[in-house]
Amino acid sequence: MKAGIITIGDELLIGQTVNTNLAWLGSELGNAGISVYKSTTICDQEEAIVSALDDYLEEADLVIVTGGLGPTNDDITKETLTSYFNTELVFNEPVLERVRQLFENQGKVMLDSNIQQAMLPKDALILDNRYGTASGMWFERDGKIIISLPGVPYEMKTLISEEVLPRLKSSFGVQGKYYQTLMLQGIGESYLAEKIETWEKRIYDDGLHLAYLPSPGVIKLRLTSEKGPKDAKKINAYFDELKKRFPHLVYGMNDESIFEVVGALLKSKNATLGTVESCTGGGIANAFVQYSGSSDFFQGGLITYSNALKAKLAHVPTELLAEHGAVSEEVAKAMAIGGKKQLGVDYVIAVTGIAGPNGGSLEKPVGTVWIAIATPKKVVAQHFLFGNHRGRNIEKTELYAVNLLRKVILEIDA
Repeated sequence: MKAGIITIGDELLIGQTVNTNLAWLGSELGNAGISVYKSTTICDQEEAIVSALDDYLEEADLVIVTGGLGPTNDDITKETLTSYFNTELVFNEPVLERVRQLFENQGKVMLDSNIQQAMLPKDALILDNRYGTASGMWFERDGKIIISLPGVPYEMKTLISEEVLPRLKSSFGVQGKYYQTLMLQGIGESYLAEKIETWEKRIYDDGLHLAYLPSPGVIKLRLTSEKGPKDAKKINAYFDELKKRFPHLVYGMNDESIFEVVGALLKSKNATLGTVESCTGGGIANAFVQYSGSSDFFQGGLITYSNALKAKLAHVPTELLAEHGAVSEEVAKAMAIGGKKQLGVDYVIAVTGIAGPNGGSLEKPVGTVWIAIATPKKVVAQHFLFGNHRGRNIEKTELYAVNLLRKVILEIDA
């Protein structure tokens, strides 16, 4: 089944609201085995809606339309669709009763505009929206399906999950795909592709599809089967092979956060962690405490952005700073050792670097980073040279630092 998505709303076009509905719909429809070939965002005007529908119905089997179903005068999608399908609006008593009950439960007075939400196209299948006043509408023409849904995300998602997908699966034989995603950190996309070229060829020969989903510091490898869960064992076997080949790169599955993975590893060893951060400004500590249960292992951190605070808080010798500079192996190790003593923890991550875009030199260009890990037995340090984009340098430093800690705990060689 080939699908298109039309999202309606001026707020989406001007960037006032982020179009999260499109991303979610693309993912859910894809998982259900429905191929999304195109998406469009348009203003809430009759001409724009009609033009988009005409365009999509030439190719698509299914068109999902979101937005423009509110009770105010600027929401005209329902009226436009009613005219487009040559039908008329009629009063829907069950919908009116549901809307009335919704307002009573919230202790609110129902207005005339809310009552008008019960006026719905006569020839459409009405999809009951238990969270809002705007009903979903399912139209069919010449073997094509057009579904109009409210733009409020949790209302739209509920209708897709509880009404739309079950109907498509039962009536049209839509079969869901099966996929798993392997999470890797510490290698570029092109370098990884070169290393797994033979493995990748076997993937395609076996009828599976591989997708690279890179982001700064992380690569996601997604394996998909059009046959559904029957290929689960095959996909898992391929990923198990990569886990054995690249234990220093593979840290998890299916969008697992490396911070959550390392946190679980520390908890399993009853070990505690602290951080001493310069160029990341507390970002590593913040990433760990996003997860419930982080207090079981994370004790705290020192933000030592200046040399003065490196000396004062982490007890880095001033002569070391003067001789080697803040961004150096010697200082990174000293930060880790001092932080471990000050924080009284089993492990410490220490980072120091030149995030940019200014501050670099020929000897230490922008993107130069030193990461050190202090453990109960030793101190390990590693040098990295990232790019010249400040935000990405900070993000990569955080990710590489935590992955280095993971490798040190598991005693994995890079």
